Amino acid sequence: MTTDASDEWKQWHEHRTARVSGPYGPLALTGTYWLEDHPEGRIPEVPGQWTQDGEAVVLTAAEEDGLSVDGVPFTGKVRLEADRGPSTAARVGAGERRLVVLVREGVWGVRDYDPGSPGRRAFKGIDATPYDPRWSLEGHFTPYGEHRTVRVENADGRHRGLGLGGVLAFTLDGQDLTLQVSVEDDGSLWAVFADSTSGDGSYPFRFLRPPAPDAEGRTTVDFNRALLPPCAFADHFVCPFPPPGNTLAAAVEAGERTLL
Repeated sequence: MTTDASDEWKQWHEHRTARVSGPYGPLALTGTYWLEDHPEGRIPEVPGQWTQDGEAVVLTAAEEDGLSVDGVPFTGKVRLEADRGPSTAARVGAGERRLVVLVREGVWGVRDYDPGSPGRRAFKGIDATPYDPRWSLEGHFTPYGEHRTVRVENADGRHRGLGLGGVLAFTLDGQDLTLQVSVEDDGSLWAVFADSTSGDGSYPFRFLRPPAPDAEGRTTVDFNRALLPPCAFADHFVCPFPPPGNTLAAAVEAGERTLL
C-alpha cells in the first residue's frame, strides 16, 4: 500500500512539475498590471489600450498592436469580462503571449503570460521531499455554518479578503492541530499555512488542498502534497499569506519545499 502511495506521489510530482513549467504555467507570468495604476489605459510592454468600464474591461486595438481575440486578428473595441479558465484559454493573444483579464475586489487588471519568460528558461525543478506515510493524516472538517472573510496581506503588499469555510483538525506527532480552510466549488478544501520550517528550509508559506470531506466530515490531510504557491514561481502573483492561526508550531518537512 505504501509502495502504491509512493508511486502515485511520484506521478503527481512529475505532473505538477510539467504543469508549472508549461508554456503558460506560473513560470510564464511576466507581469500583473492593475488598470487603476494606468489611468490612460497604456500598460508598459502590453499592446493595446485597456480601460475599465463598469464590470468589464474595454480593449481598443489597432492593426499595429498585433492582437488577436478568440484566435482571430483584432482591431477596434471589445468589451471583456474576467477570464475564468486557465491562462491557455485567455481570449486575448499577442503572438505567443496570452493576456489574461482579472479582477480582485473590484480592481481590474491584465496578466501577461509569455512562454519565453526568463523564469521559465531558468527553471530547474521543484525541491520536494519524497513520499513518507507519516505525513498522510486523518483529518476532520467542521464548517463554520456561515461564510467568513478575513483580511490578510498578499504577496504584493496589499490586504485582501480571504474567504474561510471552516476548521480542519488533525493530529501530527501527538499534537492536536487545526487550520482554517476555504471550501472550493467542488467541496474540496484549501488551506494557506506556514510551519516552523517556513523561510528556513521551506518557502515562507505553502498551500494544501485536502479532498472534499465525507458526510461525517472526514478527509485526508496529506502534507506530502503541500504545494508551493504561485508566487514562488513568479513575483507577479498576489498570493494570500496565512490567516490567523494557520502558522503551525510543528515542522512540516514534507511536500514541495522550494525551487531548485
